[in-house]
Amino acid sequence: MAATSAAPLLTVRDLNAWYGESHVLHGINVDVNPGEVVTLLGRNGAGKTTTLKCIMGIVRSRKGSITFEGRETIGMSSNQIARAGIAFCPEERAIFSSLDVIENLMLPPVIKQGGMSVEEVFGLFPRLKERGSSQGTKLSGGEQQMLAIARILRTGANLLLLDEPTEGLAPVIVQQIGEIIRALKAKGFTIVLVEQNFHFASTVADRHYVVEEGHVVDMLTADDIATSQDKLKQYLGV
Repeated sequence: MAATSAAPLLTVRDLNAWYGESHVLHGINVDVNPGEVVTLLGRNGAGKTTTLKCIMGIVRSRKGSITFEGRETIGMSSNQIARAGIAFCPEERAIFSSLDVIENLMLPPVIKQGGMSVEEVFGLFPRLKERGSSQGTKLSGGEQQMLAIARILRTGANLLLLDEPTEGLAPVIVQQIGEIIRALKAKGFTIVLVEQNFHFASTVADRHYVVEEGHVVDMLTADDIATSQDKLKQYLGV
């Protein structure tokens, strides 16, 4: 279990969000302690990705409170939030097809001390070192996902928001992504993970928030999982 501290690293309170006139989040409350891996679980359209985008400032029409390291960020731009130490890895990966692996890796700026060096990144992702001169279009889905995670590790961000990192990947690659997340946790990163694959999430996370229709309806610890299978099947349809 991750170490906790007196104050969470990230606190989300009464978070509401809108896309146009559509009210999609209805009072989300989440706490994330330093060094934890926390997942947001739920069906498609539940509001999980929107929650991450609100934390990152990508969804501008939002109300409530989001504090990171004790600092209120709800009024900040996504650029300011990134420079505070939060990094977002989107589901679509956003790899630049015209750039090679090294160029993609070096694209995000270093925003604070503590980021991983290129050699440290390659130690965690040896496949990317092998593919260093390959264009983005020539990477497999698993390689693109690894690159999408790898490039945010140089920035110095200590809170990583990962959106569906296992989506569409072969089981052997999913296992590798799990090993990478556990390695990042061991290095002191804090991770909020959006997942539909609960079986994967249960192997990496300390706690799970269940999101339904823009609400957090439950919170389960890793220790709760064995006794909560029926409840999870009802929530997730698994």
